[in-house]
Amino acid sequence: MINNTFAPASQRLLVRGARPIGFAMPGLAPVLDVLVDTDGRILDIGAGLAVGEDVKVVEANGAWISPGWTDLHAHVWYGGTDISIKPEEGGAARGVTTIVDAGSAGEGNFLGLREFIIEPAKENIYAFLNIGSIGLVACNRVSELMDMRSIDIDRTIAVVEANRDVIVGLKCRASAVITGGWDLVPVKLAKKLGRILKLPLMVHVGEPPPLYDDILPLLTEGDIVTHCFNGKHGGSIIEDEDLYFLAQEAAKRGIVLDIGHGGASFSFEVGRVALSRGLKPTTISTDLHNRSLDNAVWDLGTTMSKLLSLGMSFEDVVVASTTAPRKAINKRVDNLLAKGKPAEFTVFDLVDETITVTDSDGVPSTLHQMFEPRYAILGAEAISAHRHVPIVAGAAGHKCPHCGWTS
Repeated sequence: MINNTFAPASQRLLVRGARPIGFAMPGLAPVLDVLVDTDGRILDIGAGLAVGEDVKVVEANGAWISPGWTDLHAHVWYGGTDISIKPEEGGAARGVTTIVDAGSAGEGNFLGLREFIIEPAKENIYAFLNIGSIGLVACNRVSELMDMRSIDIDRTIAVVEANRDVIVGLKCRASAVITGGWDLVPVKLAKKLGRILKLPLMVHVGEPPPLYDDILPLLTEGDIVTHCFNGKHGGSIIEDEDLYFLAQEAAKRGIVLDIGHGGASFSFEVGRVALSRGLKPTTISTDLHNRSLDNAVWDLGTTMSKLLSLGMSFEDVVVASTTAPRKAINKRVDNLLAKGKPAEFTVFDLVDETITVTDSDGVPSTLHQMFEPRYAILGAEAISAHRHVPIVAGAAGHKCPHCGWTS
């Protein structure tokens, strides 16, 4: 569904006995019920609501209810790129109600992403449009940003203008693996387009050039740096004190620092040191794709659990996975439990469980608390949810069955 529009349901939905978290609404009962009408909008909230018989009841049994988990960086242009997964592999069945595709499509193939993925999906799906016309058709094998012939400025502007309901920003991968020696030019072009279109820019930072140090000064409030805690040489904010202070200043300027875990872009050590020094990510996202799903990432709940284990508070983790990413794509976050608002929530538990996971560098860590989704609430539909069970749990050197690429 697009933009919180839900198909009419045959019954109203009651979520009973949930503990609200992350709504920033004063006066909420510590445990409450949420009644959703058949049109998918909140009809009433309160403790111990009395309802008639024609209601589907979801018993939360004291589980938490938050704004819907929102994954700011994933790749779901399944069939349109060699890297993407189906939305349902990282979506509602994992507690995620909103997915933002991070540049899988460029202007040349965005229509397919919209028609075949965004419009039929249960989840709300938005997109950052890649400034490279072909997007990630053959990710890391055929670059989308080889030279100026890879970018069509006029067509990119036209595609954005025709799809502003679902395109929420622009995406530029700024890494030597992608751009070779083109250095900062693609970032500067993308930023110029962002100013013209009044959209935020998401920049992938990786192996230099360009330097992470040179990218940050080009960005302005609302722009997004994804893979902010990567452990790559030349791109790690803890191996270079000057870069650390640039990242710290960028956060103060309103630059969104996004985790974007992925198969190669999140380090426990970088996260641990940054958090110990007071630098928190703004948003927590997975960079889920078919090379990270069964390798280092698994799902959003597991990624949230990793940040919790590194020292982020429970509520900070929830906010960074719900309202913060919604703000980053300029969606409303106020009064999300108010009567008449579209119902988009995640019901989840924080469970005591000992599990060994890895970061993108294959470094293991033992977690003792896990975010466990129970339901994704989309309108009057409650979709049962649980964490992903990987085929190859955190295996280093996982070989992608789709393209043979080894992580």
